Formats: sequence, structure tokens, C-alpha cells
Amino acid sequence: MSESIDDALTDDKGDGAEDAPAQAAADISGYGPDLGSGHAVAGPEPGTAATVLLLGSGELSRELALSFQRLGGLVVAVDRYYAPAHGVADRSAVIKMNDAEELAALIERERPRYVVAESGVIAADALIAVAERGDTEVLPTPRSIRLSPDREGLRRLASDELGLPTVPFWFAGSVEELTAVAEHAGFPLLVKPVVGALRDGESVLLRRDDIGPAWQRATTAGHIAHNRVLAESVVEVEYEITMLTVRTNGPTGPGVQFCEPIGHRQVSTDVLESWQPQPLSPAALDAAKSISARIVNSLGGRGVFGVELLVQGDDVYFSDVRIRPHDSGLVTLRSQRLSEFEMHARAILGLAVDTIMISPAAAEVAYGGAEVGELSADVSAVLAEALATSESDVRLFSRQGESDSPRRLGVALATAPDVIIARDRARRVGAALRKLW
Repeated sequence: MSESIDDALTDDKGDGAEDAPAQAAADISGYGPDLGSGHAVAGPEPGTAATVLLLGSGELSRELALSFQRLGGLVVAVDRYYAPAHGVADRSAVIKMNDAEELAALIERERPRYVVAESGVIAADALIAVAERGDTEVLPTPRSIRLSPDREGLRRLASDELGLPTVPFWFAGSVEELTAVAEHAGFPLLVKPVVGALRDGESVLLRRDDIGPAWQRATTAGHIAHNRVLAESVVEVEYEITMLTVRTNGPTGPGVQFCEPIGHRQVSTDVLESWQPQPLSPAALDAAKSISARIVNSLGGRGVFGVELLVQGDDVYFSDVRIRPHDSGLVTLRSQRLSEFEMHARAILGLAVDTIMISPAAAEVAYGGAEVGELSADVSAVLAEALATSESDVRLFSRQGESDSPRRLGVALATAPDVIIARDRARRVGAALRKLW
């Protein structure tokens, strides 16, 4: 539930205990060329294959492009720089994706069957016009593409419109407003930018002196100018989970399917650990599915959505939602029959999807900043050490282009008979891989 700043100055919001978890009875229906800026590179002529234009071409988009191609799709990869997916796509372009005219011109030239958003920095107005034209599908939907990078819009949708449980939160448009919120809410207080990547620009306020630096950090994060922040009460939770939710459109209409819950934690600024499945109580699992179905059905469209949730006992709180495959879902490369990329491609193309988990698994994603240069160790020797761990696998990510910092360096993967052993194995693989950087 949100408050205005005036409310924050006059009303006591309480500890959020009145926010009950969403009930399971909610509506769940089914369960390598040279590129010049602004210029497409010639590739295979489109025939009967479905042309998929990917807006955003980073490492995860590279995996998605391959998934579309394996299903017969012709992929056009687009980004603001020469990015990893450009190296595997059928055609590529470098443009300013937040320039509506430039984006519209590219779509008019390519005439794709599907436009798929894989970045948060996109001119949504151009996509609305494309969708209204009717000959190209924009996925998941223009509305979800507009909302996905906007924490304020998403939080108001979840809390005010859908009534989903959240931790107490406020928005502030100045240091003075943030100070008023902090004095009302008390410390500790989590401050986030209203736009930007997960954890980018976040701070935990412990005292009044932290307010100014937190404001500066939040409002200068990312590539989108903004002067508002989201402030949340810090509540004790047992788990942070991702519910990968697949929205499809079959003969009987839209439906959603759920993967087993994925637990995750930020080990440090350099490592994200995730594992599947994360055991939940029956009540918490029902609430997680209900919350996920309601937010995904509200956003609409087709594809994989990563719904971020906080779990404390049987209580589940909505935190965020991603409209595309993301880092915590990389564990599905080994845990599921279909990875998050394969599920996303199938759902967008209107094909059958399943969320079958074939083994407990864990992953560690390593990140680095601009200071990380060339690999500093014998790659073969490090890989030999990493892959000596039972049931292990690795992915090393490209260093080319202008990817944002921190950028993904690699992911360590492992499976096992249970998630505890899988996490231990992934940690050993990850420790070996970090010798490369």
C-alpha cells in the first residue's frame, strides 16, 4: 500500500502486518558483421519463417536468439552497440532504441512478425503505434514494456489497483521528501531508484546522514534520467524468490504455468546465487502463485515473467516483476527440461510450453566492472578445475561491446539429488571460475 508524502507526515503507516497474503483462489487460468549506427546488416531474406526483432541484444538475448532460431525463427538483433546477440542473429542493427523515429523506421524496414522487448530502454510510444497497426505483435505488450522499468508504476499497479501485499513503501521526489519519509518510517530504510536494473543504485539508510548520499546514488543510477526514488521499510524475510511464470495463449484463451520456485541471494556485489527448487509451505506456495498470476495477467501478452517475491513463513509480498528471462532464472539451463529462454521463445511463437523440472540445481552468476580486463589465468586449467565437480557446467560470457557495469562475466551451474548438494557444487565451480578474473 502506498502513501503520499503528506500522508507520511501525518499518518502512522504501521508495520504492514495488516497486509494479508493474496489468496490462492485468485484468477489463475490454467496453470559477425560491421555495423553502422542506424543501419541494418544484410542477411538471409525472410521467407515463411517468423521474423523476430529483439530489442536488446546482450548475453541473455544471445541465448534467446538461439532458442528462436532452433524453432525456425529468423532473428533480427537490435541494440545501441555491437552486442553478443548480434554475433548469432540472422540480421542485426545498431540504433538508439529510445529514439522513437529511429526505432519506428527500423521496424518499418524489417516488417517483423514479432517485436520482443529485451531491454528496459525502449521508446514505448513507437511500439504502441506498431501494435495498433495490427500486422506486428509487440510482446509481452506495449503496456508491460512501458511499465517494466518503472518501479513506481509497477508498485502502484500491484498495490493500489490489484491489492497485492507489499512491504510498506513511499515515493519521494527530493532529498527533503526522502528525509520526511525516513523520519516517518524510521530506520533502516531501503532506497531504490524508480527506474533501473535490480539492485542498481540501492542503499540501506541506517541514520539521517545516509539520506543525501542515498538520494545521489539512486538518482544517478542507470541510463534513464529520473528524480524520484522508492523507499521501503526493511522487513525480516526468510527467502527472496523468483516465480518464473509463463503466460501463453491457447485454444481456450490465455493461461499461466509456473516453474518451481527459485531461491536467490546476492552473496556480494560480484556474485548472485540461485537455486531451484526453493521449498515453501503449501500456503506460501499458493500465495506466490496467486500473486504471480494476478500481476502477469494484468500485464498481459505472452512469454516468461520473473515475479520477484519476499517470503516470511506463510506470508508472501510482491517486490518486482521482469517481463523477460533474467539472471536468477539461469539455473533453468540445467534444472528444467526447457530453459527460461526456450520457454520464452515457445510462448511468444504460440507453441506448447512445459515447466517440468528434471533435477534440483544451483547457479552462481559472477559480475565485474570496467576494471575487469582480459582473462588473467589459464582458461583451460581453470575450466578443468571447475568442471571436475560432479554434474557441473559453466558459461563464460563475451567481453565485447559496451555492456553496462556491472556486467555478467560467467555462470557456474550444478545439479544434484537435492538442492543443498547442488548449491555446494555450484559454489565450488564458481570459486574456481573466479580465478579467471
